[in-house]
Formats: sequence, C-alpha cells, structure tokens
Amino acid sequence: MRGDSARFRGEPRRDSLLTARFGAGEQALVLVAMATGARATPGAHRAAAEACDWIARAVGRSHARLSEDIRAARRGDLKSGLHRLTDRSLGKLRASAAEQGIDPEEYSAGLRCLLLPAHPECRTRVFFGVGAGGLFRLRDGEWQDIEPTVGDLSGEAVVGFGSQPAETPEGDRLTMDLGIPTPPSPYEPAPEPPREPFRFRASVARPGDTLLMCTGGLAEPLRGEPELSAHLAGRWSGATPPGLAAFLADTQVRVKGYADDRTAAAVWEA
Repeated sequence: MRGDSARFRGEPRRDSLLTARFGAGEQALVLVAMATGARATPGAHRAAAEACDWIARAVGRSHARLSEDIRAARRGDLKSGLHRLTDRSLGKLRASAAEQGIDPEEYSAGLRCLLLPAHPECRTRVFFGVGAGGLFRLRDGEWQDIEPTVGDLSGEAVVGFGSQPAETPEGDRLTMDLGIPTPPSPYEPAPEPPREPFRFRASVARPGDTLLMCTGGLAEPLRGEPELSAHLAGRWSGATPPGLAAFLADTQVRVKGYADDRTAAAVWEA
C-alpha cells in the first residue's frame, strides 16, 4: 500500500512485490520478493520493480538446486548461494542505472525475499536480502523479532579481518590512522561505496506459527508501537488465517508518526 506521505505528495509508492512459483508438485519452490526504492528519487518505483524481477529470474534458474538444499538443510550452501544471486541481481540494477545515465545510488533498492518449499513435510523457511525491513514470527500469541542483525557473523576467522597490529615484525611502530582519505591510485580502480550487508535466516516453522516479512513502513511501527503489535497479534492468532480483505485492512492500520509505504507477506502454518 502507498503511505500517507507519498499519497499527500502525489507520488507513486516506492515498494514493489512479486510472488512466483517455480517447479511443480512437492518439488515446487515459492518465492516472495519485495523491494523498496531509494527515498526522494524519481525512479524509485522502477528500481524496486526491477530488483524483484532480477532476483526472481535468478531464483528461477536455480530453483531445483535451492529446493534440494532447503530439504537437505544445507544452510551454508544456501547462504553462500543466495548471497551470490542477490549480489548479481543488485549488480544488474547498478548496470541498468549506468545504461540510463543515472547515479547508481539514486537507482537502488533494498530487497527482501522468502523461499517456501511446497513439500508438506519440509518446514524450513528461508529469508534473505539486503536493506531495512522486518522479519517477525507470531508464536503462541507473542511476536518474536527474528530479523538477522548486521553483527551476526559465522564461520572461521579470516586473516586480515581484525585491526592492524601495533607494530611490524621488525619492531617498527605503525603510525596512527587519522581517518584522512587516501587519493585513489591511478593504477588501481577507485573503491566502490560500501554496500548494505547481506542478511540470511533459515528458520523451522511450527504448526500455528505466523511468519511475517515486511518492508520498513510496517516493520518500524511494529517495533516502536506496542499497541500495533498487540492489535495485530490479536487479529492474527486465530485458528484460521484472515481473509484477504481483512488482512489488507489489518496492514492499513494507521499509526501516528509513520507514513511510509507498507508491503507485507504473511505465512500461516497449518
């Protein structure tokens, strides 16, 4: 839905949503992708739609392997593979900006995705993406914020990851880093601007759970306004999920001070 601020200014919403199913039967894989274009840029809605399109193409080409990895619980393979697919998709977005003569920072989008296997005995739900938003689980009437934090690091230590040593092996003290930027070398390409960190979460659902993925327009008031989280918990904790009209009405509940676009996708576990 378009937020109140965009509606007031007569601007299109910056969010885009895409849902697709790849494969058939119990081998099928459902993708839900949502993206939010950069704020205060004229092509934000097109960038968001393009980001969803590119990630859907990438997942579609790899859906058989992804579905197999999810059923086999190969978490490491999933994380690295989906990281590559996300980087390539957002790289295509930057290439599209260059073709249009647009600054890549103005033609960018945050991207959030859910992968849901169709096999009834597989309860693994995979979230991945970059940028702001929310991933929540409603269990036993209580919301759990399961959004992976940027500080979550896993795996073995990497040489050179930490800070520099205080001195060289010969005993020479290193000078203090004053934070002065070094001019780019004419022999090396200039460094790219820092990118949003990749986020990944593989969770196992229980019967009765509700899994909610949303953009920042809904995630922020859910985290900041207890009355909204309590209202939605009460609405969505029933034995059956709401109808489409009721779900749309629930996601439209206004909260003072929050006027961004909202996109939400929820999964009710049978």
